[in-house]
Amino acid sequence: MKWNYEDERIYSINNENELMAEVTFAFIGDDEVDINHTYVNPVLRGQGIAGVMLKLLAEHLRQKGLKATASCSYANTWLKKNQATYSDIISEKLD
Repeated sequence: MKWNYEDERIYSINNENELMAEVTFAFIGDDEVDINHTYVNPVLRGQGIAGVMLKLLAEHLRQKGLKATASCSYANTWLKKNQATYSDIISEKLD
């Protein structure tokens, strides 16, 4: 998949310009974001795409020196599950 990066969004589209996967986040401080939405097109669900997408986001946040919390339930669970690997990007505000 080809991933596109925007200010508060990472996403992938297919050749027909159809959204295949997306994660969005919003700044809640100068160096902190809230991961507020994840989406995977139904034709790709169950293939680990959401996990790949969150890993890309985590690496992106790490490069930018940002921390994350998550109001999106999937992202919240993913951050907690991967806390050992990404402890440097996880906000103290994570529930």
